[in-house]
Amino acid sequence: MTETTTVGSTRVWDLPVRTFHWLLVALMAFSWWSGENEEMEWHRLSGYCILALLVFRIWWGFAGSRTARFSQFVRGPNSVLAYARTLGARPGHSSDGHNPLGGWSVIAMLAVLVALVTTGLFAIDIDGIESGPLADYINFDQARSAAEVHETAFNITLALVGLHIAAIAFYFGWKRLNLVRAMITGRRAVSEGETVGDLRWSPVKALIGIVIAGAFAWAVSKGFRF
Repeated sequence: MTETTTVGSTRVWDLPVRTFHWLLVALMAFSWWSGENEEMEWHRLSGYCILALLVFRIWWGFAGSRTARFSQFVRGPNSVLAYARTLGARPGHSSDGHNPLGGWSVIAMLAVLVALVTTGLFAIDIDGIESGPLADYINFDQARSAAEVHETAFNITLALVGLHIAAIAFYFGWKRLNLVRAMITGRRAVSEGETVGDLRWSPVKALIGIVIAGAFAWAVSKGFRF
């Protein structure tokens, strides 16, 4: 086993990405609690907040810092396979953002969360009492189908979260990489001889994304009726 010499640290995650990540964790837990306890007003409010987060993250995937952009971490199959062959090596080398496998896990999580939130907006309960703000755009059977897909999407989300936690444990235990600390502090260790570019992000673009996300979530909460 070889040891990697570190010579300092560099910023790898910008503030908007880290804020998105931890707010999403908190809101998903709150959504689960409110749904289980039939606190539907709180459940809907949490869903609108998650919707705003997802809209912002999609915006930030194009307007954000280097490591936040989809173009940086969504790689082709050759890159994914090449990276997969290195999984057994230890200690690991910190990636500049998401590695090729991690990048696709992000895309999978975002896709499932979009499906989860979207179906929730159209869902209705079996008694026709509790419903999403867009449920009256479709008929009752379609809204019930949306509710069923909503539940399935939540179960898939739980499975992806489990895989995410398992991956964090693997990288920490086997590769000696603390991914949680990097997502808290925004920084990772720099290996000797490694050259890393500055991580820059625009507060103005972040503010634009926040306004877009908030306005869209508000419009949805009103059923696009003003």
